[in-house]
Amino acid sequence: QVQLAESGGGLVQAGGSLRLSCAASGRTVSNYALGWFRQAPGKEREFVAAISRAAMRTYYGDSVKGRFTISRDNAKNTVYLQMNSLKPEDTAVYSCAADSGVAQNMGVARTLDYWGQGTQVTVSS
Repeated sequence: QVQLAESGGGLVQAGGSLRLSCAASGRTVSNYALGWFRQAPGKEREFVAAISRAAMRTYYGDSVKGRFTISRDNAKNTVYLQMNSLKPEDTAVYSCAADSGVAQNMGVARTLDYWGQGTQVTVSS
């Protein structure tokens, strides 16, 4: 089992930045691809970013490319999401996920192995 706990969410003005963290406990997180997803009220869950086990490859959803950066520190069992140039449409609950599959497929996978509870990000205009 892997337990995931997100932190770092909050209220920020448009154009601002936030850094989300997701701390993993249980099994060694270096065995898993890690990713971030978000879900706004009334909308389907959206893929945000994913990173491979050794952080050699990263993948992003089209709506966040060039603004968000995913990274991981396997020594700390933590994955991060640096969010810059935030827009009101980025408002959502952001959740991290861990999967035994490849990072490239996290955005299209029907199920993923583990999920965190999520953290709210609100961007005001």
